[in-house]
Amino acid sequence: MKRIGGIETQWHRRFDPVDSLARSILYQQLSGKAAATIHGRVLERYGVRRKLTPGGLLAAPEGGLRECGVSFNKIAALKDLAAKSQQGVVPTLAAMRRLHHDEIVERLTEVRGIGRWTVEMMLIFWLGRPDILPIDDLGIRKGAQIVLGHDEMMKPKELLAHGELWAPYRTAASLYLWRVADAAKEGGGRA
Repeated sequence: MKRIGGIETQWHRRFDPVDSLARSILYQQLSGKAAATIHGRVLERYGVRRKLTPGGLLAAPEGGLRECGVSFNKIAALKDLAAKSQQGVVPTLAAMRRLHHDEIVERLTEVRGIGRWTVEMMLIFWLGRPDILPIDDLGIRKGAQIVLGHDEMMKPKELLAHGELWAPYRTAASLYLWRVADAAKEGGGRA
């Protein structure tokens, strides 16, 4: 931590959960440039005040979304996100601020195309939850391997158990583990 220094965050800024999750769906498994282009097209055609909303996503015709470059699987995920938002499965930002992170994970992973990792990124980078350790993230696992001096990456369950030592500040540990892994990639060694 001394070598890396402080890590700036933008926690607790306002955001719209549906818009954020729709963006996550659109960006999945694409290069940043391609995803940004598709997201921009969808936002321009179907966004409301520069946001993707449940009503706008539900009203968007499949053909129009395909013209924007959205795959059939992602269209199904976007429609499911919109429907589950209107059904109350996807909590509002105000509700998220009150819910325990496990309940947020449980509810959001009911949406097609939204996995635990996506929700954990929202919990860390948008909601600023202090005790999140995404044990399936390769960067986290690589950072832990380096910091702990292991020959191989820990299995997720092993990392979960070890991560108990970092509670209730596992988010801070995560941010530093990512930096350690990035530094090792760039410099070929320890951070």
